[in-house]
Amino acid sequence: MQSSSRGGSLLRAGFLLAILFLAAAYTYVAFNELSYLSSAGRLGPGFMPRIIGVALVAMCVASLYADMKHLPPDEAVSPGWKSAAVLALLSVVFVALLEVLGGLLSMIAFMAAALWILNRGRPLQNALIAVLLPLFIHVVFAVWLRASMPRGLLGLPF
Repeated sequence: MQSSSRGGSLLRAGFLLAILFLAAAYTYVAFNELSYLSSAGRLGPGFMPRIIGVALVAMCVASLYADMKHLPPDEAVSPGWKSAAVLALLSVVFVALLEVLGGLLSMIAFMAAALWILNRGRPLQNALIAVLLPLFIHVVFAVWLRASMPRGLLGLPF
């Protein structure tokens, strides 16, 4: 194993542990606070969060197990901690912008900023992903599932 990838393993394990904690809290809320079925007998607000929460916990546990198997005890912190910190800050900005710009525009802005940081050499690919993925998510949730998306203060029609 190369020294740069070994240094990243410790950062990855710490990040996965934090995500596992948040995913477990999210799953707890999904199972205890949100109903599985609505009063009309259709799938309720707790359906998708339960699936997402259980999947997140399972993936984090599996990834942590795989990482901890290969983690030497003398690991150093990876130089990639700056990117992780910037992405965490972008996530906070994304949540704050949800109520201002609305779901679709906030997702596009977040994806564009995150891809600009993580995938610098491919601006066309980044632009396509930053626009098409949020549009797909918007269509799935707002049109197909009829779930409400944050509209934002601007009152845009989408």
